[in-house]
Amino acid sequence: MSDTGSEEEVSVLREEGVSGGSVRKGCDPLVLTQRSKLQQRRAKLNQQINRELRLRTGAENLYRATTNQKVKETVSLELSFVNSNLQLLKEELEELNSSMEVYQTESEKVNVPMIPLGLKETKEIDMTIPLQDFISEHYGEDASLYMSEVKEFMDLRQAMRTPSRNDAGLELLMEYYNQLYFLDQRFFAPHRTLGVHFHWYDSLTGVPSCQRALAFEKGSVLFNIGALYTQIGARQDRSTLPGIQNAIDAFQRAAGAFLYLQENFSHAPSLDMSSPALSMLVRLMVAQVQECICERVTLTMEENDLMSNLQAAQESARVSDVYSLVLQAMSVPLLKDYVPFSWLSVVQVKTQHFRALAHYYTAAALCDCSGECTFCIGEPAGVLQIIVLLQNPSMPKI
Repeated sequence: MSDTGSEEEVSVLREEGVSGGSVRKGCDPLVLTQRSKLQQRRAKLNQQINRELRLRTGAENLYRATTNQKVKETVSLELSFVNSNLQLLKEELEELNSSMEVYQTESEKVNVPMIPLGLKETKEIDMTIPLQDFISEHYGEDASLYMSEVKEFMDLRQAMRTPSRNDAGLELLMEYYNQLYFLDQRFFAPHRTLGVHFHWYDSLTGVPSCQRALAFEKGSVLFNIGALYTQIGARQDRSTLPGIQNAIDAFQRAAGAFLYLQENFSHAPSLDMSSPALSMLVRLMVAQVQECICERVTLTMEENDLMSNLQAAQESARVSDVYSLVLQAMSVPLLKDYVPFSWLSVVQVKTQHFRALAHYYTAAALCDCSGECTFCIGEPAGVLQIIVLLQNPSMPKI
């Protein structure tokens, strides 16, 4: 599926805008690429879910507070409508999260689809006045002297909400993440806050979360860095060795981002940043790295070669094993009803698919074995060592 506009071109156009400023810009959300339309729809659904949740909270409070039976019946009816709308919105969001083909490579050659992660959405905020007040009160300086720097920082936050799916988008997110570190050191004292609320939506369910802690903002940006790496990895053309290597690099970096987030940001208010969810995402990224390694082996293997078939069988079995671990991580009680059904289906299919490939390459190796190879000489049952390799993919590579 091809986009109607290139994100790289969009990013360049935004950088060379009329402002002529030094701050990099994100993708233009009005450009109707397939990915931008998907992200726009996700943002609208997040807002609708947020509104319905607020309506439900208000209705529940009224139901508990009132003693009028007629009012209770009316509120109960309204609650049923709100819950029904919420369910429909969440199902629609889940369907959007299942649209993996949008993020896949545009190559005409067939590639097994990878699982990318959508970006977390956030509300626009304005920290200009709180930062100016802090500069005046804490540092005793004229805040108007720093207006250009504050505006540049706010422009940077606005731009990082729509990063392009390339290195420029990653640099944008990382630059904002680094600026948050300095902001935390200078403006977020332990004994006081700026009174700024950071709103972020769950990447899979759209449920909003709000905190005043800057750590929540930093963690959400880091999550988006990992998510963007998954999208970059999924779009690579893995029918070529450079494409496979780029995909391996992207998925490894995504796993590193999620692992760092899991180890350093605890008590996250949203489920997508909880420890079980991040652990599952790390395993998923590692599995996709292993799948790419297996694809590299099969792409470079020699036909009708015993050792090549053995190595392909071992790598395929290893991929099947790591995907089975991903399936276990997705099946824990906290995530069982949270992970999109399409993800579960893809992981289940890949677990069995690569197990079947392992058997296929083992059979090919057995058919090619003449009984005179190093596995068989002097051992009547030496051929069975090939089967042992298949059953123990954790053994050292051949």
